[in-house]
Amino acid sequence: MNADTPSQLKKRIDSIDMMRGIVMLIMLLDHVRERFFFHEQVTDPMMLDSTSTGLFLSRFAAHFCAPTFVFLTGISAWLYSHPKVGPQRSAREFLIKRGLFLIALECTVITFQWMGNYEMIWLQVIWAIGISMLALALLIGLPKLWLAVIGLVIVFGHNLLTPINFNPGEWGYTLWAILHDRGNILANDFIGIRASYPVLPWIGVILLGYVLGPIYSASFAEQKRQQVLIGLGVGCLLLFGLLRGFNLYGETLDWQQADSLAMSLKSIFNLTKYPPSLAFLLVTIGGTLLCLRGLEKVNAPYGKALVTIGSAPMFFYIVHLYLLLVLYQLAMSFIGPNYGDVFGFTHIAYVWLVTVVLAVLLYFPTKWFSQYKHQSSQAWIKYF
Repeated sequence: MNADTPSQLKKRIDSIDMMRGIVMLIMLLDHVRERFFFHEQVTDPMMLDSTSTGLFLSRFAAHFCAPTFVFLTGISAWLYSHPKVGPQRSAREFLIKRGLFLIALECTVITFQWMGNYEMIWLQVIWAIGISMLALALLIGLPKLWLAVIGLVIVFGHNLLTPINFNPGEWGYTLWAILHDRGNILANDFIGIRASYPVLPWIGVILLGYVLGPIYSASFAEQKRQQVLIGLGVGCLLLFGLLRGFNLYGETLDWQQADSLAMSLKSIFNLTKYPPSLAFLLVTIGGTLLCLRGLEKVNAPYGKALVTIGSAPMFFYIVHLYLLLVLYQLAMSFIGPNYGDVFGFTHIAYVWLVTVVLAVLLYFPTKWFSQYKHQSSQAWIKYF
């Protein structure tokens, strides 16, 4: 087995950053939609009769964000524990510190960015990543085979738990709302807490990402790694086609044949995100694996902007949310509400247009921070 050359190894890491950069831009699109197209809300799964094709595609694209980030977090944890230079090290301490940091960030900085107040703390994707990192830290000492089995059992088996539910006030409601169902886990006159991202499936995803990490080691041949990425990616999509095509398992809502091919395809890909169904994860992670393979052939200069954004994702995440909050407040102040008590764009195309403009504007501060981050010796800066 031939080891990769330094240039091949660098290209491989660039592909991970480019993948992060892509999902950050897709996430920007989804958050512009949530901020400026809130008058046309989408359900989970979506109501196809009342959801335009443009809105459906915008939301479906956003489905790739959370799975990709959680999966890559698992890979990054393995890379942290197996550095290119120096001896192996445990990622447990880093995962615990980073996980607790993300949870604190979700409850403070990010909650305010979404609502402009602290009346309700929303436990969303950053919370889910933080909890997943803590779970990985707890299990990281197990043999890789055990981690793979636990991850696969969670990802493939959690749909069997769908019939289980608890009513507010019942024993087990709070834990189940955190693990598998969304719900308010604290409500009073002072502050509320709502679990919006059930964490159990994401724990399975981060475990599988960690198990796959060794394909990015310096001793793993480039060609073999690419074959693994293609094989797993195609395998995920084929399994999705089988399970979803025959409505066998893995999705709460069966797809229905419609009068047109477009509507039938929308029905097939109308997948549940909260919690992410098996079908949801097969499509998104399968697509991510194939994209990772494709990005290995993208020369760094052409993907430089994506690498830059992907190398400082937390900075990009925080800044873009504050920017959207300010822009929305300005729109409400100078234009005013035009859909009930909210302001919204009149067409989904404006969401895409604003996303492009903001992506260009956000690139420059992200580039500055990315350079500062990699030049800084301060430990705390690495968390961003």
